[in-house]
Amino acid sequence: MLSSGVEKTNSWLLSRVSARLLTAAAGGALGWWFGERVGHPTMLALLCAASAVLALSVLDTLKGYQILDWLRTPEANAPEMPGLWGEIAHRVQRVIRQRDQLIAEERRRLEQFLSGIQASPNGVILLDETEHITWISTVAADHFGLDPVRDLHQRVTNLVRQPTFVQYLQAGDYREPVKCLMPRGGQDYLSLQVRRYGDGLKLILSQDITERERSDTMRRDFVANVSHEIRTPLTVLNGFIETMGSLPLTEVERARVIMLMAQQAERMQTLVADLLTLAQIEGSPRPSSDRWIKVDGLMQRLENDGLGLSRGRHPMTFSVDEPGLQAEIAGVESEWLSAMGNLVSNAVRYTPDGSAIQVRWITLPEGGGEFSVQDSGIGIDPEHIPRLTERFYRVDGSRSRETGGTGLGLSIVKHVAQRHGGELRITSEAGKGSTFTLSVPAARVRVA
Repeated sequence: MLSSGVEKTNSWLLSRVSARLLTAAAGGALGWWFGERVGHPTMLALLCAASAVLALSVLDTLKGYQILDWLRTPEANAPEMPGLWGEIAHRVQRVIRQRDQLIAEERRRLEQFLSGIQASPNGVILLDETEHITWISTVAADHFGLDPVRDLHQRVTNLVRQPTFVQYLQAGDYREPVKCLMPRGGQDYLSLQVRRYGDGLKLILSQDITERERSDTMRRDFVANVSHEIRTPLTVLNGFIETMGSLPLTEVERARVIMLMAQQAERMQTLVADLLTLAQIEGSPRPSSDRWIKVDGLMQRLENDGLGLSRGRHPMTFSVDEPGLQAEIAGVESEWLSAMGNLVSNAVRYTPDGSAIQVRWITLPEGGGEFSVQDSGIGIDPEHIPRLTERFYRVDGSRSRETGGTGLGLSIVKHVAQRHGGELRITSEAGKGSTFTLSVPAARVRVA
């Protein structure tokens, strides 16, 4: 291939030289012919030969400039001209097109690579050797509060001033990631790691670990709360055991001590039962929609349990709107009964004696249903409502322990509702009572 190109080039050069020699010879012959008639054949021959060669050179120069003008804007087609210059223009145009194709292919690969990075849930920032931003993914822009276009070529530490990040970047020890608050504010956390590549270039990887941090915090709080809840009855039991073993007690005192010990043991048993229920609900697969439970039967069992727990201290009403419809709900009967029963028992525990409690089921015309428990008790301040479904969260801890609550009831209700596609809504006003509504989606409600 190379030798063929060299041969073609040599043939072109030979042809150009031959053309110039022939032109000079023709001009010289013509000048000699005219020179014989005027008496100066040699001078005119040389002059004509030189003029012919000069004219040919000027023509080649004009063609060369024409190609130069085209090369300044190579997007247009190459000029059409015969001979060597036409071949040169054609070959240059082909080389330019091959270059453009290679550039387009590399650009396409780069765009695909950057699109793959954009699809990652982690953020990526590319820095040059002076720590100026050369590229930002949309995730990283969201993490750091940056603009992917406006903030290019800016020094990253001028834009992200979070002290932990600045110290980590300047320290130069990138073996381990660093955790810091998101620069955009709030209590969201980022895990950052820097990697070196190329000649002094850096890559910053960012990952939103807010949910992981919250889960770790909840896990630590859960262990601490469980330990605290169990420690109290164990302390009481140990104290009574030492008392019975070291002090002479009358039968009345002994009976009272045994009764208090039984209460603390029952409290621990209730706590363990609620923990097991919550663990079972969280670890079980989503309940199917082909097991139907009659609402009338559930309401009857809730009424029996509620009246037994209240023992006549509260006026309680249990109603089913349009009972002739015979509404049914789908799911796990034990879970629905646990969730609804928790709402009823909470109302009984936290409603003062003599205050009314209304338990109601409504089949909604647009589909679905609502189970609600309304009391006229002390109510709940608005700032506590968003946290009521957290494990062991109590508005009044001392009152909860006096009434026998474990702090897990509303958490169980929330998880049951979510597993069945519903939700728990809480409305309350301090001093005017509360309403807890358990909504059931239309897919899990039917009318027989």
